Amino acid sequence: QVQLVESGGGLVQPGGSLRLSCAASGSIFSRYAMGWYRQAPGKQRELVAIITSDSITYSDSVKGRFTISRDNAKNTMYLQMNSLKPEDTAVYYCNAKTFGINYWGQGTQVTVSS
Repeated sequence: QVQLVESGGGLVQPGGSLRLSCAASGSIFSRYAMGWYRQAPGKQRELVAIITSDSITYSDSVKGRFTISRDNAKNTMYLQMNSLKPEDTAVYYCNAKTFGINYWGQGTQVTVSS
């Protein structure tokens, strides 16, 4: 069982920045494939970024603005979000994949508005 807890969401003006964190339980965190997903009202959940032990992938909509990273010593994953746009408004979810099982956090709201 893997437990994930997100933090760092909030209200920010267009062009601003936020950093999301995802704290994970488990002794083999370094082996998890980790990712950030988001879901805007009335839309399907979509991939934001994925980080594994040897690769990073971003969706086209956030490439160049968002940076995913992880600290295996702290069992924590991060998402640095810069140059935020109103269309980035969504609930952001942390995901972990291990042994073919997906785990999800409870989500954290990010609102980009003036």
